[in-house]
Amino acid sequence: MSPPTSSAEARPRGAAAGARAALDVMLTDAATDHGGAGRFLAPGAAAKMAGALARHPTRVASRVGGLGAELARVTAGRCDRRPVKGDRRFTDPAWEGSWLFRRLLQAYLAIDDTADALISDAQLDWRTERQVRFALGNVLDALAPTNYAISNPTVIKETVDQGGANLIRGSRRLLRDVARGQLPASVDTSKFEVGGNLALTPGAVVLRTELFELIQYRPQAKRVYQTPLLIVPPTINKYYILDLAPRRSVVEHLLSHGHQVFMVSWRNPDEHQSDFDLDSYAEAVLEARAAATAIAGAQEVNLAAACSGGLITAGVLGHLAAEGRLGEVASLTLLVCALDNEQAGTTAAFTTREVAAAAIAQSARKGYLEGSALAGVFAWLRPNDMIWNYVVNNYLLGKDPPAFDILYWNQDAVRLAAGLHRDFLMLALENSITRANDLEILGSGIDLARVDLDSYIVAGSNDHIVPWRNAYRGTQLLGGESRFILSTSGHIQALINPPSPDSRSSYRVAADNPADVETWLEHAVTKQGSWWPDYTEWLRKHSGQTRVASQSLGSKVHKPIADAPGSYVLAR
Repeated sequence: MSPPTSSAEARPRGAAAGARAALDVMLTDAATDHGGAGRFLAPGAAAKMAGALARHPTRVASRVGGLGAELARVTAGRCDRRPVKGDRRFTDPAWEGSWLFRRLLQAYLAIDDTADALISDAQLDWRTERQVRFALGNVLDALAPTNYAISNPTVIKETVDQGGANLIRGSRRLLRDVARGQLPASVDTSKFEVGGNLALTPGAVVLRTELFELIQYRPQAKRVYQTPLLIVPPTINKYYILDLAPRRSVVEHLLSHGHQVFMVSWRNPDEHQSDFDLDSYAEAVLEARAAATAIAGAQEVNLAAACSGGLITAGVLGHLAAEGRLGEVASLTLLVCALDNEQAGTTAAFTTREVAAAAIAQSARKGYLEGSALAGVFAWLRPNDMIWNYVVNNYLLGKDPPAFDILYWNQDAVRLAAGLHRDFLMLALENSITRANDLEILGSGIDLARVDLDSYIVAGSNDHIVPWRNAYRGTQLLGGESRFILSTSGHIQALINPPSPDSRSSYRVAADNPADVETWLEHAVTKQGSWWPDYTEWLRKHSGQTRVASQSLGSKVHKPIADAPGSYVLAR
């Protein structure tokens, strides 16, 4: 008999991830200062669940009785429950070797599983079930025995070894963070500097507007492809996640294979740019495209866009298609981007239009949505990794947070202009980009089916922000041929996936993209290693002929203004 699954396995993570990934939830929580923590409380949903369970007392009694029997087996040492593979909370050998800690862990898993089963038994409506699962999941994560000094064997050992000095240091950090109203630090920020050891690929700013800087990177191959690549990064994070560090840079990799690369670097808006909206950003992409093609001497450009930048870029392509100008673009790449949010919890599983209106009004009063508020919401989407892990490390073990470049980038937040916040929120609530002509950008009704371009779509199988099934649905919305890549990683690691001889990465790909995602999954094959080489080869086929690379950057019209990484990326 196989061991029972842990709570992490038993809980329907697809639905939970969808609820947590809802774009409207992020944007409304951040604007209304919930910071994500407000999702612990769902009194209305809890009342509905209690009423539903009251109508099925036999099921409740059976579950409670089953939990009692399971706890008896735990106490007697006859339980074989194990945490899900990869759960880093329970890696200390004591969770397996110590009779006391093993029983404590198994009791926690049994309670977690029972709570999950009771939610299923309640047979709640879709919205209420997602609210309850989200709230209960966060509460149970908070109550994990690893989060407390007295029940964490690693902390106990450290306390004995240091004579309690770790708890004294941690208490000081805790008091400081509480006084500042901030979450536990996830990274040692003193170890990083943009332009110092991050965003180092040589290049120059060749265009600066009120909204963005355009960076042209210096070629790294003797010959380059005629059609350049323009990258549109997220609007709620800084661009250098795609140029993180040497040998960990998507930009560097593409340059080394002969591609001409241009990067949009968004301005960090303040109250003076409150009117920047979806049309403003769409117009900026068109302006960057025109400059890139003029500098490269090309007629068209390959567009690559990540996360929220992908929503903007897809809208731009819909506008070009409506105007008969789609020939200005050679291909589209979408990185961890969901165009269709209908089944990701974004149809008001948590958010009503009244709450959305309040959130829009809040950001309109300030002129922007604070980047740190968004960062807090993102953190609560993965509390075990982004909250409780650092509670243990910083406060209980008394250690400094790690020096990790991705975590530094993650906390280097960008504000969201009030206009764009409003448009993003309404787009998420209405899911209007998925229906022909329901969304208007730059005066054009958007119909993604008319975007008859080849596309390369990358998703992460463990993405907590953009569930991969939602990213997959882009293959059905867009015209042209799509190549869908499912990387075995999360939202960021799906991007930072450099080729390496000792890499444990892999990705899945199929010859066709049927409408049913589960059918795709059945036919997809697994390929070992990074998807970057696969993408480089795909992009080569859409980049035209090669020519001798020019070492001079910019042009007579677009002269270099400053060295990369530019000035906008440095603004906080």
